[in-house]
Amino acid sequence: MSAWPDSSSIPASETAVANKSEGKSTDEKPSKGNREQIQVNPKVFNGDTQIEVDGITVDLRNRYLAALLAWLVPGAGHFYQGRHTKGTLFVISVLSIWMLGFALGGFHVVYASWYPGDKRWHYVLQAGVGSAALPALVQGNRMRLATDERGRTRSDYEPLWNGFMAPPHRPVLESEADEVAAWYARRGSGYEMGTWYTMIAGLLNFLVVYDAFGGPLAVPISGRKKRKSDSSDSSSDTGEASAFADAV
Repeated sequence: MSAWPDSSSIPASETAVANKSEGKSTDEKPSKGNREQIQVNPKVFNGDTQIEVDGITVDLRNRYLAALLAWLVPGAGHFYQGRHTKGTLFVISVLSIWMLGFALGGFHVVYASWYPGDKRWHYVLQAGVGSAALPALVQGNRMRLATDERGRTRSDYEPLWNGFMAPPHRPVLESEADEVAAWYARRGSGYEMGTWYTMIAGLLNFLVVYDAFGGPLAVPISGRKKRKSDSSDSSSDTGEASAFADAV
């Protein structure tokens, strides 16, 4: 009489465990539609100030204050939240691009003006860097007060700060030589490049402001949770196989 039990008397569940322990798979490969879907952390939608990503908790503190600080000084909102690495990266990268463009344009590419012939729509994007572009608003208002009803700058007008971010003298006409034409003549293509660089820096800081308000991507990106679940599954399979062997 054989000491081993008949295979027909072994329950199907125990047979499956034995097959697993021998490296055999009784389950079919999961289809693409059955794969585990990445779930977005619901805290990112309900206004919670704490978001957990890969086991690390990020405290966003006051989202609105962080966004305001991030606009005033790129990266300041992240420093306020304790996210110092990102804050350092943003303040260096955004302000470096902005200052490079400002220098390429001869320090005249950032100014606020909305007069006929000189509607500086570029400033809307340049102002994305926050406090670095705010002097242009002060200079623009001063120029507005010094412009007469004919659209010409009064002779007694003196810009502040040696003309730093001051608009050109009016009128600005394409058919005549004016101060803007002189800036183009001195800097050449550098004036256009400087304008675009400062605009790009402002656009980038809008993304920085959004990151300070919304926080990091609230989904696991390192696979840490998946590895934990895989290890727990393998340990449970090993435990079941050991129990079966003991029973036999």
